[in-house]
Amino acid sequence: MISTRALTGIARLADLRVRVGAGVPLAELQRSLAADGLYYPPVPTYDGAFVGGTIATNAAGAATFKYGSTRRWVDALRVVLADGSLIEIQRGDVTASPDGWFELLDPQGDTIRVPLPTYAMPDVAKLSAGYYASPGMDLIDLFIGSEGTLGIVTDATLRVIALPRRCAVLVTCASDQQALAVTSALRHEAVASWLGNGALDVSAIEFMDSRALAFASDEAMAMAGIERPAGKTVLLLVQLDVADREDEALARMSAVLETCGVTVDPQVALAGDDRGAAGLFGLREAVPAGVNAAVAAAKHSVHPDIEKVAGDLVVPFERQLEALALYRDTFERSGLEYALWGHVSDGNMHPNVVPRSLADVDGGKAALLEIARRIVSMGGAPLGEHGVGRSALKQQLLREMYGDAGIEDMRAVKRALDPQWKLADGVLFPEPTP
Repeated sequence: MISTRALTGIARLADLRVRVGAGVPLAELQRSLAADGLYYPPVPTYDGAFVGGTIATNAAGAATFKYGSTRRWVDALRVVLADGSLIEIQRGDVTASPDGWFELLDPQGDTIRVPLPTYAMPDVAKLSAGYYASPGMDLIDLFIGSEGTLGIVTDATLRVIALPRRCAVLVTCASDQQALAVTSALRHEAVASWLGNGALDVSAIEFMDSRALAFASDEAMAMAGIERPAGKTVLLLVQLDVADREDEALARMSAVLETCGVTVDPQVALAGDDRGAAGLFGLREAVPAGVNAAVAAAKHSVHPDIEKVAGDLVVPFERQLEALALYRDTFERSGLEYALWGHVSDGNMHPNVVPRSLADVDGGKAALLEIARRIVSMGGAPLGEHGVGRSALKQQLLREMYGDAGIEDMRAVKRALDPQWKLADGVLFPEPTP
């Protein structure tokens, strides 16, 4: 076993960069940066994650729409390879050759030729699905998202930004269609603001349907200041980066909601209203917590093998409404209880089956496989931000994406850098049998 918990250094560098040990939790990194008015943007929802783990999975989260996933923010890595050698990788120093190889020197001075995978990756906002592959790619991107199978990240140089000033708005929509219309309009406003045309700078939009909100606690609903919705209602939690234009941004937000036919007044937590923001973001966190509690209760009272069956699916945004209909139709045809939530602004949703019996677990897995195949055909991916790991279901989803040939491409990379299969055995794909 290898632990990175002692790798806890944080060092400021010039030009809005910071050198961070792999064992630093994101919450600690953000606290350290905030003291200097700085912020690291590509964070997943769970801020207890370690920096090394987020790099290993190319982690992403709610604000990927504006800031992208981890890969975009990593400038350099220090990595221990399977033979114990330590390499420094600086973005821009080593790229793949035109014929599809990386060349590295081992400690003895011999050349290691690492083949570039040949599969095409889907063009989606976030992806945590095996090894990155692109013609002429940077070597650093091969290790980002490799889930520890090619080397162990010990520290990284990350880019940071000035700490944004934010407000949060909870919008009540009457249906999936209206929620997607609002999201689409806000996305267009955000892109315009980034080009200097407007103040509605949206960094994230979260989606929670009434099925999901049924699992949120009464306390979370009260702290958010709303009644529990029913029917086809969808709540959107919108994050705005407002700088010194908050009034202008909220006025434009109101105009967008009116144009989209939203009739319920939104809940707003202004910048600096930490308590109000905590209530709104706490509602978002209460949804998965409530689902997990329901699954745990069924596991205790119905069958010990019951487990949560959850998707991590991403599609190009223009296919998002189609994907939502697919999730609902598939689960309802199968007679499964389910809940939908996720990062709708970047097309990444987490459809969850809430099993009431052991048969629902099997039915949920079959439903997710059916959904995954359709999502791939839409140009999406069934592995958006949580990685693959040793999950048999997720490894099957990875194979659905790239086929047997794609898995063999990954194994060829693994063999070049870790021929004895020392690192993260069984992660991403099993070791081939002799």
